[in-house]
Amino acid sequence: MTSSRCARPIANLGIVSALTLFLGACGGGFNMSPTSQQPQEMAVEPERPATIRPDEIVGKWGLASYQNPNDRARTEKMALAQCKQPYTIGPGTAGGVVMHLADQATPQELRLKGSASGKNFIGPEGPPGGEQDREVVSFDGRVLITRFIDKDAGTRYGNMVYVRCGPRA
Repeated sequence: MTSSRCARPIANLGIVSALTLFLGACGGGFNMSPTSQQPQEMAVEPERPATIRPDEIVGKWGLASYQNPNDRARTEKMALAQCKQPYTIGPGTAGGVVMHLADQATPQELRLKGSASGKNFIGPEGPPGGEQDREVVSFDGRVLITRFIDKDAGTRYGNMVYVRCGPRA
């Protein structure tokens, strides 16, 4: 049998243990509710119309790329020199444009997508800014500059500079 001298510390220890379990469950570290086991979905930005129409970028383009922003003007000249062997952006059958995705040998139809922030993206079906998309950094009708969203592709390809070959199509 326990003496009254030991009963109080044992009771205190029991209360502290119960409070620790209770507070631990409230802190999010130990939650037994079934909904806590499901991963939370990230909010997906709704697709908006792009401010660039597909027919504005269909045509033949000289293509080059740069990593350093100071090289942009020189790279535009290099892209223009590539008009001897132009990169063709074709019209898609479903209202998009036919271009290559990063590391893909076969071009496919991609969509122009807008975002709430006002940025434009070119990529496959899905929310704007997806991993396979490229962001339109700038477009003035004659020069189109894009950057891949995927960090690895963005590092390898840099900022892609498309300079229109001849008059607009």
